[in-house]
Amino acid sequence: MSLNGSGNRLDKRFADLKAAGRAGLVTFVTAGDPDPKTSLALVKALPGAGADVIELGMPFTDPMADGPAIQASSLRALAAGQTMKKTLQLVRDFRREEQATPIVLMGYYNPIFQYGVAKFLKDAREAGVDGLIVVDLPPEEDEELCLPAKEAGLHFIRLATPTTDDKRLPAVLRNTAGFVYYVAIAGITGTRSAADADIARAVTRLKRHTDLPVAVGFGIRNAGQAAAVAKVADGAVVGSALVDRVAAHLDSKGKAKPDLPEALLGLVRELAEGVRGARNT
Repeated sequence: MSLNGSGNRLDKRFADLKAAGRAGLVTFVTAGDPDPKTSLALVKALPGAGADVIELGMPFTDPMADGPAIQASSLRALAAGQTMKKTLQLVRDFRREEQATPIVLMGYYNPIFQYGVAKFLKDAREAGVDGLIVVDLPPEEDEELCLPAKEAGLHFIRLATPTTDDKRLPAVLRNTAGFVYYVAIAGITGTRSAADADIARAVTRLKRHTDLPVAVGFGIRNAGQAAAVAKVADGAVVGSALVDRVAAHLDSKGKAKPDLPEALLGLVRELAEGVRGARNT
């Protein structure tokens, strides 16, 4: 499938969701957690469990915007030998069987810079990546990665937060594509949840500034919370709850227990059910 222009999988997926009259479930897992083989099996199974978009964390030693759960997952992946090269290979392996589900790589600029920006964008596009979320590159640094990514046919997805005011929003949205990721709380991931009314007001405000889909994340841990977000937004993003589920099904040596896949996918199915039924209640 082409990644250029309107052929990007993210555009198609959100258009299909809109036509179906529902929001999407965006799932985050860290590439290589708890080990490369298990990680690939989990990612391959996510679409069948109900994930509409997959965010893959690029492991990094210093993920400063992430809470303890995602930090720990990054360290587990790195300890198991995960590299940027292996993360891109994971995407290639996933694409051998699954062409429709969009994949967004999420993380920090340092590993991309170390890999080499031009090489990374070329390899990511060829692997089947659809978009990037790089949390430590503000709009003032668009020439570093955002604009080259756009040129390469990859969507650059920007985060908006409760502190992103109307004066700042145009700069945040200027080169954003795919969707806008609204971070429902100020602070690190996985620590608390936002009030439904605050989320609804924030989504309404963002919609005044952009026609892009708005996906809401940070703090969604169960089907009820996912459903509440899905009533007002175009997507519900779940990360820490899934990473916590992985961590809860590791043995004393940090190896995956046999019940890990079903434990994770069972939660994804519950979340998907909440998202899919949200606008029928």
